[in-house]
Amino acid sequence: MARRASFYVRYYAHMKKLRDIPHLEGVPVLVRAALNVPVAHGIVTNTFRLRSALPTIEYLREHRAKVILIGHIGDTGTETLLPVFEAMKEYIPDIRFCDAVTGTKVRQAVRELNPGDVLMLENLRRDTGEKKNDHAFALSLASIADVFVQDSFDVCHRSHASVIGIPAFLKSYAGLELELEINELAKARNPKHPALAIIGGAKFSTKEPVLHALIKKYDIVFVGGALANDFMKAKGQSVGTSLVSSTDSSTLSELTESKKIMLPKDYIVGPVGSERSTEHHGPVTAVLSNEAILDAGPVTSLELAQLVAQARIILWNGPLGNYEKGFTDATEGLARAIASSSAYSIVGGGDTIAAIEKLGLGDRISFISTGGGAMLDFLATGTLPGIEALR
Repeated sequence: MARRASFYVRYYAHMKKLRDIPHLEGVPVLVRAALNVPVAHGIVTNTFRLRSALPTIEYLREHRAKVILIGHIGDTGTETLLPVFEAMKEYIPDIRFCDAVTGTKVRQAVRELNPGDVLMLENLRRDTGEKKNDHAFALSLASIADVFVQDSFDVCHRSHASVIGIPAFLKSYAGLELELEINELAKARNPKHPALAIIGGAKFSTKEPVLHALIKKYDIVFVGGALANDFMKAKGQSVGTSLVSSTDSSTLSELTESKKIMLPKDYIVGPVGSERSTEHHGPVTAVLSNEAILDAGPVTSLELAQLVAQARIILWNGPLGNYEKGFTDATEGLARAIASSSAYSIVGGGDTIAAIEKLGLGDRISFISTGGGAMLDFLATGTLPGIEALR
């Protein structure tokens, strides 16, 4: 209990929150929201992050603030937030859009706002100053408002202008979603036992810090997805043509030797470019040189389901197979098992959330984080640049 109390004090004593804003009526408030959602053919395909942004927006509207939403979509800087604006109309019918990020057009659009109005600006990454945390760009954004609310946990691990730059110029507060993320992920950093962590996906370099942190606090850390290929390769096992990271095996040594690390017992494998008609099931030792690992196998899924049933807390980030290519069985089976368990469940990551949303299991998960990389970084270090900027 003392550990949780000290954690709470550390993160909340010097971080002002939305409800701490003394006066809001008629005040222009700049809100960094999680607007980076999947879009296909100009249509938003998953509105989870948009729905997570609504409590902060509605709080500000109820208190008659002038709400200016800023955010990004994609990585290239060429994408537009117009599809996100259209999707947000379902929740805020009178929302407005400005196809600029800074400048005269933005200032005019802000001047035209009435108390309770909501304005969404164009993709922040259309200006190169966003990723560079350019001083002038951050100042331009700050100049259109009197208050800043950070509510985009998913980017709080980035040192960008809208994350750490704006708080240097405006009184800044944590939004309701950010506050919730910190509170919930604090539970994952101090788990009740038996504690089960499941980390999938790819890119060992981004997962290594959190794996080291988790083996110190969790009873079992299951490693799946392409991440498991790195462990198999480090142990001298064949992974065929499967996706692996360019990681030196010595980097994996401490993790591979940990008795807490659990790897898949079997896989669904097939030739490169395999369709479901050509896949087959086999143990980890039977991956041929011309085959790729596509998903975790049924033996692994059964073992995971048994561990889920025994756990008091479950942390899950990342798919167990090549989810985007249609190999979803193990991931969706795990989602069903977690939703049916009595454990406190905390999940995050794009494909993980996609599986839960597809199956309609969201209301049976204790907490779903809007962050993928941000969630992992927070679990590893206990803080993020965007959180530190609010102190």
